[in-house]
Formats: sequence, structure tokens, C-alpha cells
Amino acid sequence: MGVVAAGAAMAGDSLSVRAAMMRESLQKSQTITDDVVSILGSFDHRLSALETAMRPTQIRTHSIRKAHENIDRTLKAAEVILAQFDLSRQAEAKILRGPHEDLESYLEAIDQLRRNIRFFSSNKGLKSSDGVLGHANSLLSKAISKLEDEFKQLLKSYRDTRSSVLEESLHKLGVEKLSKDDVQKMQWEILEAKIGNWIHYMRIAVKLLFAGERKVCDQMFEGFDSLGDQCFAEVTRSSVLVLLSFGEAIANSKRSPEKLFVLLDMYEIMRELHSEIETIFVGKACAEIRESASSLTKRLAQTAKKTFGDFEEAVERDATKTAVSDGTVHPLTSYVINYVKFLFDYQSTLKQLFKEFENGDEGGSQLASVTMQIMQALQTNLDGKSKQYRDPALTHLFLMNNIHYMVRSVRRSEAKDLLGDDWVQRHRRIVQQHANQYKRNGWGKILQCLTIQSLSSSGGSSVAGDGGNSSGVSRAIVKDRFKTFNMQFEELHQKQSQWTVPDTELRESLRLAVAEVLLPAYRSFIKRYGPLVENGKNPQKYIRYTAEDLERMLGEFFEGKNVNEPKR
Repeated sequence: MGVVAAGAAMAGDSLSVRAAMMRESLQKSQTITDDVVSILGSFDHRLSALETAMRPTQIRTHSIRKAHENIDRTLKAAEVILAQFDLSRQAEAKILRGPHEDLESYLEAIDQLRRNIRFFSSNKGLKSSDGVLGHANSLLSKAISKLEDEFKQLLKSYRDTRSSVLEESLHKLGVEKLSKDDVQKMQWEILEAKIGNWIHYMRIAVKLLFAGERKVCDQMFEGFDSLGDQCFAEVTRSSVLVLLSFGEAIANSKRSPEKLFVLLDMYEIMRELHSEIETIFVGKACAEIRESASSLTKRLAQTAKKTFGDFEEAVERDATKTAVSDGTVHPLTSYVINYVKFLFDYQSTLKQLFKEFENGDEGGSQLASVTMQIMQALQTNLDGKSKQYRDPALTHLFLMNNIHYMVRSVRRSEAKDLLGDDWVQRHRRIVQQHANQYKRNGWGKILQCLTIQSLSSSGGSSVAGDGGNSSGVSRAIVKDRFKTFNMQFEELHQKQSQWTVPDTELRESLRLAVAEVLLPAYRSFIKRYGPLVENGKNPQKYIRYTAEDLERMLGEFFEGKNVNEPKR
């Protein structure tokens, strides 16, 4: 117990000591703190004094920093300006060299110059900006002017080159530059061939050459339609002119019937190419070319129509002295009919042509009317030519042959649909009328020899010694009648075997018509009066022919034999 108490007392003493030491330490810390506070207070006072002393220096430093910043900005702005000047000088050097050396660099220089102008325009505060802008704008104007000159040169070069290529292409095809005088002096066969070639050339030129050139131009000037049209017009003008001028020379040359068909051929090709010409030569710049083509088409139509009219007049007034001694188809008839038949190969073209000149009228009716007028003109001319024959029988044979040729040709061609069945039937009746007139004029006299009435009216009563018969007709009169018949028939045979009926069917029909009248009359005459001669001397001197002989000899009529040609 005592030991525990002693221990406790010792512990209490130790704590007291420690507490005393802590108080002493705290007192020292307070003293130090007070000293530090005193020192810090002194520092604060000194710092305030220092700050007051440093304030002017800080202001000067700030001003210097601002000045440096301004100098930097100014230098940078100056660098930009100097760079623009440098770029301007570079652009000016390229521009002064011109675009022909390096077009791409030249265009870049112009773009740079424009950027420089925009820069100085937005920085007009600069003292030199006005002068710089004036110089730059002047230089830009010169640059654009040079560029325009260069472009014009390029365009000219393009036009000249392409124009030459086109002209050379036409020349290789065979196209020639021919004037109206050249055309007038040319022989028809040569001119006809050249017209055929021209039609071929026109088709190739429009469909291939000009169409191809239009594609090239459209690609070259894409987005610049007006300029492309102008360039295309200038490239093609001379070539088009060469082709159209030949057409104009033909259209304006002296008219003649044989030119009608080539005129229609030329008119056809111009109408065929019309839509393509309008499409290829589009635009205001090509208006003159389109108008020239259209003018040629109209001129060809007018000349063709006038030539058609001239043909009708020429047919009616034809005064050719071509001998048709055998009464066959006259060359004029075959010429006119062939002409009309050829015209019907151009029926649709002719209808179109007449439609252009007859407002509101169908071309078909006009074509039918003109064709009928040509046929009537031919008949009028043939009537005049038929009067050249002294023998009326040959006159009618001639008209029969020619009108029959007209009818047959019409029936076998498209003209029948145009002229109509009425025309055909009317003219067939005319053919029959002339056949009847031929028989009446050619055989009336010889048939008169074989009539009983003519014997009875011849006078001469029968006497026993003269060998009379129950009819009271003397042998002498009968002999004389046989002699007359023989003489007349031989004369007809000699003459009419030289005449011609070229159509086989018509020839056989005419022979049959004569035989149907002649042979029965001859048989009847021989039967009645033959015995008077047969019972006398030399009966074969008077009765030379049997009916079969006459029939055989009739088969030689209308064959167009020469006088010296031997008999069959």
C-alpha cells in the first residue's frame, strides 16, 4: 500500500514539471509571434513604400509593352501589304509578257491582280492605295484587252482552220465553184451529171459535215451558245455558199423541159434537208444561212412550176417537121407521154409544189388539171400535124395510133388514177371514131366496086353476044369492075403495107375490121358475077385473087414495110 502511495506521488511531480515546461514554451512562442508580427508589419510598410516607388516604372513598362505590340501589328500589316505589292509585281510581269507564252499563268496573274484590287479597295486608309488601285485597274484593263485580242486570234485561227477543213472536204468530194455563166455554157449531159452529184453532195454536207462541225462547236463553246453559233456560222458560211450558189445558178438558168426533173430532184433534196438545216444552223448568227436555204427551195419550186407551164405551151406549139410518113406514133407523142409518166414518179413532190402556190387548194387537183391540159395540148398539136397528110385515111390512122398510145399509156400508169376513168373512156371512143373514119376513107371507094347497085347504075344493057346474064349486067362491065378492084387493092396493099400500126392488138383489130367488111363483099361479088368472067378467055386476068388471098395480103397491112422490101 505504502509503495503504491509513493509511486503516485512520484507521478504527480513529473506531470507538474512537464506543465511548467509547456507554459514556458508557450510564453516564448508568444514572444516570437509578437516579434514576427512586428517584423511583418514593418515589411508591409516597406512594401507599400516600394510599390509607391515602383508605380511610375510599371506604367512605363506597360507603355513600352503596348508599343511593342503595336510595332508587331504594324510590321505584320506591312508584311501583308508588301506581300500584296510583291504579288502585284509578279502578276504585272506575267501580264506584260502576254498570254501567248503561258495562257494558264496569264489567267492566274489576272486573278491575282483582281485579288490585289479587292485588297487595296478594302484598305483605302493607306496613303498609296488610290495610286495602287489606279495602276492595278489600268493594268487589269490592259490584261483583259490582251486576253480579248488573244481570244480573237484563237477564234480566227479556229475559224480559218475549220473553214479550210470543210472546204477541203467538199473539194475532195468533187464540189466545184461554178457560176451562172459556167452553168449556161455547159452541155446538158454534163450539167445533168453535175446536178446529180450536187444532190449527193448536199446530203453528205448537211447530214455529216455540217452536223459534225456543229457538234465540235457545241463542245468547244459549251455554255457560250451565242458565241458558238457565231463561230459555227463563220466556219460554214463559205462552204454553204458554194453549194447553194450552184443551186441558185440552176434555178436561175434558162428554162427547158428536160430540166424539170432535175429541178424537182433538187427541190426534193432541199425539202428533205429542211428540218436538219433548221436544227443545225440554229441561232441568230445562222439566220442568213437558213434564209438562203429557204430562198433556194422556193426559187427551185418557182422555176419548176414555170418550167411545167412552159412544157404545156411547148407541146401545143411544137412545130417539128419530123416525118411520120407511115402514120405511126409521133416522136412528140412518145416524148410527152414519157415525160408525163416520169412526172408521176414525182407525184408527191408535185402535189407539195402546187400546194405551196395554191392557197387552200389541194395539190392533187391542181396536178390533175395541169396533166389534162398537157394531154389536150398534145391532142391539139397532133390535130395540126395530121393535116400534113394528103390521104384522109392516113390522117385518121395517124390520130388513131397516137391517141391510142396516149390511152394505153395512161391506163398502165398512175396517171389513170389522176385523170380518171372518164378521161380514158372518152379517149377510147375517140380512137374508135378515127378507126371508123380510116375505114370509110380508106376502103369506101374499093367497096363501091363490089356493090351490085353500082353495077346496075353503070349502064350497059346485056346482049347475047356479050355474054350477058340474068341480071342484065354485061361481061365487059364485070371485067372492068374486077380490073378496077384489082388495081385499087394492089395500090392499097402497096401503100398501106408501108403504113404502121405499132400496137399489135390494135393492128389485128383494124385488119379484122377491114376483113369483116371487104371479104364478105368480095365473096358475094365473085359468087354473083364470077361466072361471067370464068366462062370467058383468060379469067385469071380478071379474077386474080381469092378471098383467102385477100385475107393473107391484109395480114401484111400496117407492118411499115419498105417499098423495096420483098413480099411475103
